[in-house]
Amino acid sequence: MLLAIAVPSAAPLRRPHHFRFLHPSRKLALSRTRCAPSLPAESQPVAPQPRRYPRQYPGEAVGVAEEMRFVAMRLRNTKRATRNKDNNRADGAEEDDESKEEEVEDNDEMDEEGNDEEVNEEEEDNREVEEWMPSMEGFVSYLVDSKLVFDTVERIVAGSTDVAYVYFRKSGLERSASIEKDLEWFREQAIEIPEPSTFGSTYAAYLSELAGSSAPAFLSHYYNIYFSHTTGGLAIGKKTCDKILEGRLLEFYKWDSDPEILLKDAREKLNELSKHWSRKDRNLCLKEAAKCFQYMGRIVRLIVS
Repeated sequence: MLLAIAVPSAAPLRRPHHFRFLHPSRKLALSRTRCAPSLPAESQPVAPQPRRYPRQYPGEAVGVAEEMRFVAMRLRNTKRATRNKDNNRADGAEEDDESKEEEVEDNDEMDEEGNDEEVNEEEEDNREVEEWMPSMEGFVSYLVDSKLVFDTVERIVAGSTDVAYVYFRKSGLERSASIEKDLEWFREQAIEIPEPSTFGSTYAAYLSELAGSSAPAFLSHYYNIYFSHTTGGLAIGKKTCDKILEGRLLEFYKWDSDPEILLKDAREKLNELSKHWSRKDRNLCLKEAAKCFQYMGRIVRLIVS
């Protein structure tokens, strides 16, 4: 028996209601935003950096000769500190490290400001000579080496075509002819005149080589050779003459005019000339000043050999 199942008929689909928000009455205008292109790195503004000024060297405002004076003072202070340290060690004294560091810092600050108290160089040189026992042979060797050095310097200045050397010709500081007179007097006293030592020969060769490569470096030696002779060298020479020559003052220690005025004239010329030098040339000049004092110190020590 067949069963009839009644299936309800599908309900008719209803059309959805008309919603205003789904069908706007007007079209929306869409716009596309474009990003501006970034500027290249070269054209981007850079924040200004604070201007840095180079550190000024002590004495730089006056001239290179004044800068070398500070170098000489610093070397002298170092030598004095070393000598005092050796004396303290010999006496068994112990120094406080902190106080030493503070003392060094104070000395550096005074050197840079130029307000330090200058030590009486002549008195200190006199004390050093009193501790020495000069010999006749050593003093003559010192004169021979000194003549070789002054011969070399004066020959270079007189014969060079470098315009920087012309300013220092016939300065009145020349010593070669005076030393020759002194050596002739020693010959008359039957005192043997030796050949130049290794110290003098080495220094003379170095000066000849330096003169052709760097005028600032050579002029540093030129000025400091005459400076050392007219200051400490003069004091040492007088004391030595009193000890071994019965007070006879050699021609080496005589000038036709005031040596301080002659040296001042050379210093002013060097300062004026250094205004046209670069900082690199000035630094080289300061470096050679220290070398000059080392070479001349070895020659001076021949007096007690």
